[in-house]
Amino acid sequence: MPLGLYIMLWAGSLMESRYLVTRRKGNKVFSDERILGSSEFVQDIISDAEQRNKETLRLSLKISDLPSLARETVDGEGVDETQLRSGFRKRAVAKARRLFCQMAVRKMGYPGAEVARFLGVTTSAVNRLAASEELPDLDRYPRACPGSLINYSFR
Repeated sequence: MPLGLYIMLWAGSLMESRYLVTRRKGNKVFSDERILGSSEFVQDIISDAEQRNKETLRLSLKISDLPSLARETVDGEGVDETQLRSGFRKRAVAKARRLFCQMAVRKMGYPGAEVARFLGVTTSAVNRLAASEELPDLDRYPRACPGSLINYSFR
């Protein structure tokens, strides 16, 4: 047996026996099979990862949800929300839907499929509307796109 494999097997059995001895004494061991180290070390690593995760989620919480974005869009454009959330093809409604798709997908980072389910249209339609030439009216909605957090470019 190669020396490296022998050392790995020996270290693994040593860690396992240390774990079993600690469990028999009634002490709780904080462990994760992805991290090799003492209980305190593992706990520190996992708490750091949870802290980073909370900071990441804090950023995504600043993005408004789709229903409130839809309300803001229909109020600003003067169309009915039921028309926005259907395949209605009047010029004003189509413009409002295009504006909504550009804000949701381009500026806020929502997936096209999620926006499509919300609007009741196809994913292809949402992605085409989002990728179309940016409307100048997009600047009228600063609350919906705070600082243009993501600003995807499609071209």
